[in-house]
Amino acid sequence: MIEPLIGQARRGPLLAAKCSIPPQRPGGVVRRRLHDLLLGNAPTRLTAVVAPAGWGKTTLLSQWAHDPREHRRVAWVSLDESDDEPVRFWSYVMTALRPHGLGAASVSALRAPGVDPIDVAVPLLLNELESATDAVVLVLDDFHLLSDPRVHEGVEFLLAYLPASMRLVVAGRIDPPLPLPRLRARGELTEIRAEDLRFSPHEAGALVASVGDVDLGASAVLGLCERTEGWATGLQLAAIALRGAAAPAAAVDAIRGDDRHILDYFTAEVFEGLPASHRDLLVRASVLERLSGPLCDTVLQRTGSAAILDDLSRADLFVVALDRRQHWHRCHRLFRHALRHQLDPDAARDVLGRAADWFLEQGYLEDAIEHRIIAGDDDGAAELLRGSLPWFLERGGSSISRLGSRLAPAVTHADPALCVTLAWATAIGGEYSRMGRWLDAVEGRVDGGPPMGWHDLSGAWATLRAVQRLAEGAVEQALACAETAVARETDPAVPGYAMARHLLGTAYLAADRPSEAVPLLTEAWRAARALDGPPLLGLQAACSLALAQFNAGHHEQARQVCVEAASAVAAVQQAWGDAAALGIARLLMVEGRLALRDGDVLGARVTLRRSVVLSKVWGLPSGVAMALTSLAEAELAAGDRAAAAAALAEARDFGGSDAIWPFVGRELDAVAARVGRRPAPVTRRPGVLVEELTDRELSILRMLAGSASQREIGAALFLSINTVKGYAKSLYRKLDVGTRHDAVQRARALKLI
Repeated sequence: MIEPLIGQARRGPLLAAKCSIPPQRPGGVVRRRLHDLLLGNAPTRLTAVVAPAGWGKTTLLSQWAHDPREHRRVAWVSLDESDDEPVRFWSYVMTALRPHGLGAASVSALRAPGVDPIDVAVPLLLNELESATDAVVLVLDDFHLLSDPRVHEGVEFLLAYLPASMRLVVAGRIDPPLPLPRLRARGELTEIRAEDLRFSPHEAGALVASVGDVDLGASAVLGLCERTEGWATGLQLAAIALRGAAAPAAAVDAIRGDDRHILDYFTAEVFEGLPASHRDLLVRASVLERLSGPLCDTVLQRTGSAAILDDLSRADLFVVALDRRQHWHRCHRLFRHALRHQLDPDAARDVLGRAADWFLEQGYLEDAIEHRIIAGDDDGAAELLRGSLPWFLERGGSSISRLGSRLAPAVTHADPALCVTLAWATAIGGEYSRMGRWLDAVEGRVDGGPPMGWHDLSGAWATLRAVQRLAEGAVEQALACAETAVARETDPAVPGYAMARHLLGTAYLAADRPSEAVPLLTEAWRAARALDGPPLLGLQAACSLALAQFNAGHHEQARQVCVEAASAVAAVQQAWGDAAALGIARLLMVEGRLALRDGDVLGARVTLRRSVVLSKVWGLPSGVAMALTSLAEAELAAGDRAAAAAALAEARDFGGSDAIWPFVGRELDAVAARVGRRPAPVTRRPGVLVEELTDRELSILRMLAGSASQREIGAALFLSINTVKGYAKSLYRKLDVGTRHDAVQRARALKLI
């Protein structure tokens, strides 16, 4: 059932609805005092709209976005729990920005395996924004539903370097985990809270008149405001209750302001007055986050759902349209919660199961699996995951890793092939440190059928363990695992054959045994190209092969590999830009080393600087240290000893923060001996910090003064290692230094630490 879906486009009504500004609700009251706050937020980076459920956050922002006085472009993302993963989250953000001429390059970068969105996609977006001519406001609605620290740190990174062409609006029930005190102190924060959202008597009267079609009079409106404390949901429910009431004052007396009473009142008075068809739809569909006519018809096994949703939306009965075509709707979460109490658990599971089938038929694979998980059908979700590996791996692997993490351990751990698949997906997502969870779970019991793409389950497990160990710098352990993998993966017709040989060859290379690496890597490259599979499978082998040939003294053979790989390199760069670093960084480094050997010092410097940039995107410490050491050699050849020393010092920073391969350390020491003493740092304005550091940069700077590695700093601050490196690079620039040691010295001179 899954195979026909693999090639289908995934942009459809659901995606469009999540990235559309919700249409204005009929009968909405324009609250100009709040609109003025939003219209005037250009001087502030962040606008935080924070209040409990039912205070009208989304309604306010939707009305403001449609206000003709707002001349900036507004990009909108309606978030839900399924967006709590970096690649999915940023995919929606970039999709929302696309109609405004932004995010195209970032969307392409998100599709590349092996890199963190913060490392590539967000900087690409920031670069686009720097040159943007039109101002845009990005709205992230229901941000409180996201808990993944990687999503939070990505938004914080965006916010820290946000240019004037973009402003960010975050709406949710709790304060977002962003540096609000710092922004507040700098005057860069606009805040709209429950006290601001509270309806005034004048606004409440307008709402009741519009929704309830009744004029209560000033004293009755004042009493209603006191009872509901200006709470938008309470006022709206009161207005609904007053429609056609013979004694409006008595109806007002029945309303109190607490949400539990409001929900009880809604259930007893309003809900029971609806037609049976409307009640049935609301109760049985209360387990669904979003509603459409075709979806409800299928899962409720009925017809006419679209008309009912339209009736409920037009009647202001807490069902609102999400897109201009009014194809998708959402029921207010408060009332969904109340209605779910009326739904039998077995009936809820049936609805969710049919919804999963509907989403699968429509081509929304992730949503289908999500609904299986919510329904408690972990076995069904696991079956979909197992059968859809190619689809997920094409998109970077992060989504399948996130979904797998939501399954019960009893389900995943009972299936060694699924655990190995999840470890593979995690590696493709560049999260090598997270692979151990899945590999450890099935260690010692990897007998059985292999996952797609492999000949032998134990061979797949051993290959992936070798990936993990190499990323950690544990070369001898990687060698042992890779040797087992090669012995097990014997079928050249599957990618696992090429991967196992690539890993063993790379482990030999890391152990400074390039001559032993060459035949394995040659076979890996040949096998990968014969498969006509993912381009990075072959390019990674080419990267390692070119380096092994160069290190073995076979310079012309290394050059030939670079030449033969050139068309594939150009193709992946065209598709993914810098996010293709995994497959091209080391090839560029070898090209730079060859140019230097040929006497083309200028060409070598240009190529090696590019290699350093891409190596940092990839993030493998040994790769970054190699590229920087090679650049130092080129700078020295050009007579720029200071630049050479700076590159070496940065290479030592990477070498000191993570375990690097033995031969890389020896290369670094050899070049350092030729460069000699490190030059003293140069400052642009002694004693003056030209550009202020952010909160996050300051916290990292303080920890750089200690002995903690960058990985340990990241763990202490709940940041990824690549994010720490990104912040460190920025603060080095602001301090006008090139190394950790110089950053600490400069900071002490400026009394920052």
